[in-house]
Amino acid sequence: MSAADLPTPELHRTGAGSPVLLLHPLGVDHRFWNGVVPALAGHEVLTYDFPGHGGTAVPEEPYTIEDLTDQAAQLLTGAGYREVDVVGVSLGGLVAQRLAADHPELVRRLVVVDAVAVYPPALKEQWRDRAARTPSEGLDPLVDPTLALWFTADRLAKGDDVVEEVRREFLAGDPLGYARACQALEVVDLSGVTGTITAPTLVVCGEDDAPPFTAASRALAEALPGAELVWLSPARHAGVLEQPEQFQQALTRFLGDGDRA
Repeated sequence: MSAADLPTPELHRTGAGSPVLLLHPLGVDHRFWNGVVPALAGHEVLTYDFPGHGGTAVPEEPYTIEDLTDQAAQLLTGAGYREVDVVGVSLGGLVAQRLAADHPELVRRLVVVDAVAVYPPALKEQWRDRAARTPSEGLDPLVDPTLALWFTADRLAKGDDVVEEVRREFLAGDPLGYARACQALEVVDLSGVTGTITAPTLVVCGEDDAPPFTAASRALAEALPGAELVWLSPARHAGVLEQPEQFQQALTRFLGDGDRA
């Protein structure tokens, strides 16, 4: 499948100023960023739903991270954007990395949050299993493992509105849409391209995230000259939600520093 064959998302735009594209993680949609948007005053914030997520239809055939990257580039150029800051979490972080590598002219600054370049074998097997089983079994069996990856045990024990909103959004998703994304995650391998990224880069990760993500964050920051690495704590995979003040402070400082550079 090519980007041209993917269902076309709606590009949501909020505010005015230098554009920032926010790319969401697996199993939710652009609303993941609702708490971040107000912190980006002075920017035009761009969001959309990946295929099979939120308001974007499920693709009929499997796709790759490269297809999603081409789609992102086409959305941006088609809407008249020549250069944007790009922020991506997990699945969104994979697309953000590939976009910065393949379309350096489009990406002014890059923020990669809780993302790998390639998954280790055990996680590849997990994605393969979920892609096979989720269309028939649905998302219910996956919600608790997802929340346990996304939030620390203390945050889950509190059961607050943030956790429950993720639960609702995840369970409202399309099982086939989730499975299609899992197929793309199983085969993605950006290990040969991330070192070519030239955009100024901020790497962010939850200090308590799973080892593949913490290791990948260190490796990416070390591979890119001048890249900055920020740890959110205590936080797991959804540090953007679990530690919003820490994340927003790091993000706005990085974008502001870039404006002054």
